[in-house]
Amino acid sequence: MTRTISIDPVTRIEGHARITLTVDDLGKVEDCRFHVTQFRGFEAFCVGRPFEEMPSLTARTCGICPVSHLLAAAKACDELLAVRVPPVGVALRRIINYGQIVQSHALSFFHLSSPDLLLGMDHDPENRHLFGVAADYPEVARDGVALRRYGQQIIERLAGKRIHPAWVVPGGVSRSLQEADRDAILAEWPAMIQAATRNLERMESLIDNFQPEVDAFANFPSLFFGLTTPEGNLEHYDGPLRMVDAHRNIIFDKLPSTSYSEWLSEAVEPDSYLKSPYYTPLGYEGGMYRVGPLARLNLADACGTPLADQALPRFRKLAPAGAVLSSFHFHIARLIEIIHGLERIKQLLEQPDILDPHVRAVAGPNARDGVGISEAPRGTLIHHYRIDDQGRITYVNMVIATGHNNLAMNRGILQAAKAFITGPDIPEGALNRIEAVIRCYDPCLSCSTHAFGQMPLRVEVVDRHGNCLAHRERTP
Repeated sequence: MTRTISIDPVTRIEGHARITLTVDDLGKVEDCRFHVTQFRGFEAFCVGRPFEEMPSLTARTCGICPVSHLLAAAKACDELLAVRVPPVGVALRRIINYGQIVQSHALSFFHLSSPDLLLGMDHDPENRHLFGVAADYPEVARDGVALRRYGQQIIERLAGKRIHPAWVVPGGVSRSLQEADRDAILAEWPAMIQAATRNLERMESLIDNFQPEVDAFANFPSLFFGLTTPEGNLEHYDGPLRMVDAHRNIIFDKLPSTSYSEWLSEAVEPDSYLKSPYYTPLGYEGGMYRVGPLARLNLADACGTPLADQALPRFRKLAPAGAVLSSFHFHIARLIEIIHGLERIKQLLEQPDILDPHVRAVAGPNARDGVGISEAPRGTLIHHYRIDDQGRITYVNMVIATGHNNLAMNRGILQAAKAFITGPDIPEGALNRIEAVIRCYDPCLSCSTHAFGQMPLRVEVVDRHGNCLAHRERTP
């Protein structure tokens, strides 16, 4: 006999999902699956729209990471225009991207994951939240709120508003940076870098308390994928693609963005609206890879900023034989990226030409196919568009960071379930640990469920008593 246990909903993540566990009479876990239960269809309803609308339209994908979609969409449109974005326009795009990374990473680490890390995985769930952290660790809570606010204010000062800004446009950005806004961002910078560095130090000091979680939170060999600079350093806005294996051996390097589809394929599972990309030469499941902060630090030869480069060797020591494999270490990687993002923001704002008004190139469509890739907080974000003679969209494929991680998340929760569920009585802390594996990846589910091809779908007509009167079902 087997029984199914459902964790529904998965808490402290963006979007709607559930986890189902199949266990036998002795409490041995036989299977564990992560189901994304919401559905959104941007890839379908964008078809027919003028391509110039795509940055603002796809920014509505999600309220957490609209800037990431703005950038990937605008970069795809740059390719359709076949223009060179002015250097200051590129610098401003980079700044807003780092602001997005700082605020999103702060949300993930401080608001969503720090209750587990500071209060404990087995802490009373009634108080295992940010307010509980604020009661016991007020400085940490204040730092988290301040860092998120700072990142959001950068977005607002550059783009006019924090959520769904339309400032990033095909060819560049719509207006230049004002001196008062630059000075305001720089004035708060010293306090923010201090907050980020002290919380990295705190997290590093806690690692030894979580060895069981380090061992069981998606701790297995995989590939890692994302952008780097041409020199092989940490990159978030533009550059070639790199993939490495579990030993940090390079699988491919300096791959142009237009070639992504030659190496990546996407599978569809019948129990989730979230696609499962994989490295094509190794096939489905065998080609599992990870993206995001953990992957980016495994890919990079260096960070390229002083404080982040000081932290990188300590990160490397977590796995001296190769890549850092445990997804528990997403948390440390996220904090290092906050520091790196803050350092790059300061460097870019101090460029002598950063207030230059020449921030956009203007043209009509000059190409039929465009691919835009940037690093969202959660990982590599791909927008691929094709247009007709009138500049109307004929094809959209959006490969979202959370989707890249889908195979690893499913294997990770199974590993954790087998480690922490050892009998018929299942403590709440064990279920929280399974959820916490998903939180390591900081999934953005609103972003990730954009149907491409045939996705599983069941539509039911029910009466007011809940009785099913009719249904239609489509399988992939």
